[in-house]
Amino acid sequence: QLQASGGGLVQAGGSLRLSCAASGSIFSITNMGWYLQAPGKERELVALITSGETTNYADSVKGRFTISRDNAKNTVPLQMNSLKPEDTAVYYCVALIRTTYNGGEFDYWGPGTLVTVSS
Repeated sequence: QLQASGGGLVQAGGSLRLSCAASGSIFSITNMGWYLQAPGKERELVALITSGETTNYADSVKGRFTISRDNAKNTVPLQMNSLKPEDTAVYYCVALIRTTYNGGEFDYWGPGTLVTVSS
């Protein structure tokens, strides 16, 4: 139900733009965000954006990454600038989705996209 794109290989100091689109049975989407998982480490929050467009960033990406959302298209882009080798990880998008008007909200995860930053 979530599909991410935009990962790849980039040199340190470069930029990448990830995007994630939610599709299928969607009544509403509350929070949307991105997590990363580096090799041998736990998954951690990169950035989050609420339905009211309040944003929250990990300290390590503040000032370099920008999250936004397009509610008409159910997408959540992540603009990543000034990339560092330590940003190398698999990036996962997540969305808190209600599929029916009286149903509960559940987190849906995309399959992940690999970002590799070379030094």
